[in-house]
Amino acid sequence: RLNMNISSGPEGEIMFECEICGKRCSTKSSMNRHVALVHDGSKPFKCAICDYRCSRKGSMNRHVVSVHEGNKPFKCDICEYRCSRNSNLKTHVASVHEGNKPFKCEVCDYKFSGKSDLNRHVAVVHEGKKPFKCDICDYSCSKKSNMNRHVASVHEGIKPFKCEVCDYKSSTKGDLKRHVASVHEGYKPFKYEVCVHKFSRKCQLKQHVASVHEAKKLFKCEVCDHKSSA
Repeated sequence: RLNMNISSGPEGEIMFECEICGKRCSTKSSMNRHVALVHDGSKPFKCAICDYRCSRKGSMNRHVVSVHEGNKPFKCDICEYRCSRNSNLKTHVASVHEGNKPFKCEVCDYKFSGKSDLNRHVAVVHEGKKPFKCDICDYSCSKKSNMNRHVASVHEGIKPFKCEVCDYKSSTKGDLKRHVASVHEGYKPFKYEVCVHKFSRKCQLKQHVASVHEAKKLFKCEVCDHKSSA
């Protein structure tokens, strides 16, 4: 069964809506491609140098040029961010430096720079749509690629990215960068005005505020009535 619903667009045209993230497409073939690439993790093109995989040959060419050949001609004037596409730079500047995140969640305070990111957030966080379940533990997620990464790092212990300062290892380059920035460089930009605590991630700050300052018990035991903040 395909993960899609059929609805009407603003001008009455037929639209195909993804049941998992809410993305809408004008054709059934586009929706099939979206589900296969985004949620089923269909990525037939594999890099000959590293383990990177993608769904399109053009994306593979860009990966090789930017990652392995270091060709990232578009540089941010504010920070050290570089990328291989002008559109990615514009998105970076708008969301990171200008705070331009026009798509706001109606349930919580999260804002996003893209509508698809908002749809995915609502589906996963508020509607609990996580169709991919781990066969070993209780972990579930919305993307097959996330599940593959979970199994590789958690259950198979595959963490190829190693910190040059300590023994920390991670399964993604992004996690390693955050580790170096927060642990070794002390970069913790998220601070609550009431106390002295600082955090490297906004989600950590929110959890701290909810559990410490608002005394919210976010986690409840499935067996008894015990609740805790962590």
